[in-house]
Amino acid sequence: MFIVNSYALAVIFCFITMMCWGSWGNTQKLAAKSWRYELFYWDYVIGMLLFSLVICFTMGSFGSQGRSFIEDLGQADAANIWSVILGGVIFNASNILLSASTSIAGLAVAFPLGVGLSLVLGVIINYIGAPKGDPVILFLGVALIVIAVICNGIASGRMQKGKDTKDSGQNRKGLILAVVAGVLMSFFYRFVAKAMDLGNFEHPAPGMLTPYTAIFIFSVGVLLSNFLFNSLVMRYPFVGERVSYGEYFRGSFKTHLTGMLGGAVWCLGTAFSYIASGQAGAAISYALGQGAPMIAAIWGVFIWKEFKGADRGTNTLLSVMFLFFIAGLALIIVSGGN
Repeated sequence: MFIVNSYALAVIFCFITMMCWGSWGNTQKLAAKSWRYELFYWDYVIGMLLFSLVICFTMGSFGSQGRSFIEDLGQADAANIWSVILGGVIFNASNILLSASTSIAGLAVAFPLGVGLSLVLGVIINYIGAPKGDPVILFLGVALIVIAVICNGIASGRMQKGKDTKDSGQNRKGLILAVVAGVLMSFFYRFVAKAMDLGNFEHPAPGMLTPYTAIFIFSVGVLLSNFLFNSLVMRYPFVGERVSYGEYFRGSFKTHLTGMLGGAVWCLGTAFSYIASGQAGAAISYALGQGAPMIAAIWGVFIWKEFKGADRGTNTLLSVMFLFFIAGLALIIVSGGN
């Protein structure tokens, strides 16, 4: 299997993770023109599982280092398998809420708030579980990202002034969903990292998982839990009327493919984060990947025009947000080299 053997390469992998985690939401925006997000989400999780198999049978099976995917899956301890599945279940619950928030409040609002919050809590949780890197520099970088998130929240609030009560109420619902999603999302990575031998991917301890087996089992956990979570959301949606499975099967091939692409993009980023965690550590790998709100905000501001018509003060807040995100991510990278 392919193993990252340097911190510099691990950082590159984490930046790819950040790009993927911050960009998959665009596929939801594209599908949303004629497709409810609850239906989109089925294609998303299917795409995630299918792409995890692609990763496992290519990067996870080629080469002479470590255990191949099939070998690793066969020797996996049940406790580690269940830990990763639980991580997938927690992630799925949080991501469905984040998707709902995106459909209500917009990409530039939901991602910085929800994923930014999960970054702060997740780094703390993962650092306690597997400490690696300079904690002072690491948490200083996290603090700068918190400031960036606050700037985004204030900018969002300014954009809501003057809108009708209904729109404001919907936006508040979107913000609440983003907060709940962020809290839940902060926990999923720890359950996955716990099942992997982060100190030795080349010769992992018996019963523990390689990153490739972890991403496959994780995707299975997401898909299985989706039959409960997404079915409930389809029946009791946060916005709009109920959605039926019949509507899903009436969707076009292009629409289904768009959702699967979103799942594949997210899966690629997650797999790279797991692969990088051996060199970077769970906390730093998670933190760099969760720089995704900056990428999502860039898409939301410059491509989807979610802040179109903003006044000068709001644009200043957005500029400050980007600067603090960049500075925070730089400190997180430096923390791993100490």
